[in-house]
Amino acid sequence: MPPDTRTLDSYINAFKKLFVIEDIEAWSPKLRSSTALRTADTRQFVDPAIAAAVLGAKPDDLLSDLNTFGLLFESMCIRDLRVYAERLNGNMFNYRDKTGLEADAIIHLDNGKWATIEVKLGSDDAIEQGAKHLLELKARVDTEKMKHPSFLMVMTASPYAYRRLDGVFVVPIGCLKD
Repeated sequence: MPPDTRTLDSYINAFKKLFVIEDIEAWSPKLRSSTALRTADTRQFVDPAIAAAVLGAKPDDLLSDLNTFGLLFESMCIRDLRVYAERLNGNMFNYRDKTGLEADAIIHLDNGKWATIEVKLGSDDAIEQGAKHLLELKARVDTEKMKHPSFLMVMTASPYAYRRLDGVFVVPIGCLKD
């Protein structure tokens, strides 16, 4: 039986007050089409190590469960990107529309500049899928009403950073620096 919504809301509020979780608002760009946007916030751990500790997950456990590892990795990347966005007086958003197109992170600065990021552990297929989503989103944004994105990036756990022929950057999380 699912928990009562009031109970669930009280837990969520307590976790927010304790800085265990934080919400990432949905981004509402100006689109070329009338695609309906999903306006629900996404919820992330402030530190994904909390989830790993609660699960009792050791490194070998995570390596044998790439789905869980991927969720924790995404949470870690979002956390780090949010810190850098705030340092630039920017905001972090997520993007999802009714067609299923999504982007894990949108960084939007006060001056109108923006960038979109997909987080993938690093397999070639996953990077290809992430880049495809980023290019689809870029094509949907009405650049007569908004600036072109400053960059499109697939953030990975792979050891190499490079720029793809389509202009999408593939960047390991370890490359983020102040």
